[in-house]
Amino acid sequence: MNILEEFWYGNIEPAEYDTSSGKEYKELLQLISRNEDKLLATMTEKQKELFTKYADRVREYRT
Repeated sequence: MNILEEFWYGNIEPAEYDTSSGKEYKELLQLISRNEDKLLATMTEKQKELFTKYADRVREYRT
C-alpha cells in the first residue's frame, strides 16, 4: 500500500508525524529566535517595523 491508501484505511494518523515536538525542531526555533534578536539589535526603528511586519506574515503563512 502507498501512503495515501494507508491514510485512507486509517492505518496512520497525521498527528503521529508532528515535527513540532522533535528535538531538532526545537533547536532550530531557538536558533531562529537568537538570530532574529541579533538582527533586530542592528536595525533602525523603521527597519525593525518593516522586518516585524514581514516576520509576522511569514509566521501567519506557516500556521
